[in-house]
Amino acid sequence: MATSLVPDLADVLAAGRRIAPYLRVTPLYRYPALDAMTGAQVWVKHENHQPVGAFKVRGGVNLISQLGAEERRRGVIAASTGNHGQSVAYAADVFGVRAVICVPERANPVKVESMRALGAEVVFCGRDFDEAREHCEKLATEHGYRYIHSGNEPALIAGVATYAVEILDDQPGAEVIVVPVGGGSGAAGTCIVAKAVRPSVEVIGVQSEAAPAAYRSWRAGTLIEDTTSTFAEGLATRTAFELPQRILRELLDDFVLVSEDALTAATRLMIEKTRNLVEPAGAAALAAVLAAPRRFAGRKVAIVCSGGNISPAQLAALWPREPG
Repeated sequence: MATSLVPDLADVLAAGRRIAPYLRVTPLYRYPALDAMTGAQVWVKHENHQPVGAFKVRGGVNLISQLGAEERRRGVIAASTGNHGQSVAYAADVFGVRAVICVPERANPVKVESMRALGAEVVFCGRDFDEAREHCEKLATEHGYRYIHSGNEPALIAGVATYAVEILDDQPGAEVIVVPVGGGSGAAGTCIVAKAVRPSVEVIGVQSEAAPAAYRSWRAGTLIEDTTSTFAEGLATRTAFELPQRILRELLDDFVLVSEDALTAATRLMIEKTRNLVEPAGAAALAAVLAAPRRFAGRKVAIVCSGGNISPAQLAALWPREPG
């Protein structure tokens, strides 16, 4: 890594070489139906096509591939609503490292099943991500595990940033990249790449109104804790993370909030128009574009579909049956 805690483009390119034997380039597809709805030229970066159905696996492989023998022997631990945990579990399985993942009591069962299938031990604790994270940090101290924070890890940010390299390789004329934000690693990585490759590329983060901690922290220029009640668990954090926020404050062009209703509608539309399974967090970027059509009209816009790990219950709730 670079001497600074903040990764740079060289770190991202090195991460790309590191993860290439394990992860393929994901598709960037354009859908005329989305063009017609938004008035923009919309490309979807399909991180839902990753082996664990989400972008974070890039960071997990990059980080765990670099652990030393002692850290691998001790094992790793992480807290997650699901996708970070799957990332760590996947990479730990690849490199033969024990993994423990702490999740909230009501974690997405699709993601929990995936983590267990990859060989991770899943520990349930707390009502939300932050309570699971606090328990995770306690276990890390007690047992000497290598704790993998979901945001404050330069190697994770460099790893997930590789999808932004792929976007600009596939569509060098992209004018805007819209990225869902939970902890902010994806948006931070996108900023690092876009501003190094072509500073005119606008990077916009999007979060739910029902979980605005990262948004409020970015606006205030300091870390702020807030409530979270969003149904999009990939966006559900009560606290912002220092390293992603540091990068976002310097490089992010704008940050917007979308309503829960807009997320629901965008999730339905992404599934219908792209014929892909998309989890609510993965539809957040489309929700942001649909909420401000004048801003994006006529522009070349890449939206990041960050994940596709929607549970059967979430899927059924999108199209409730009519009574009678």
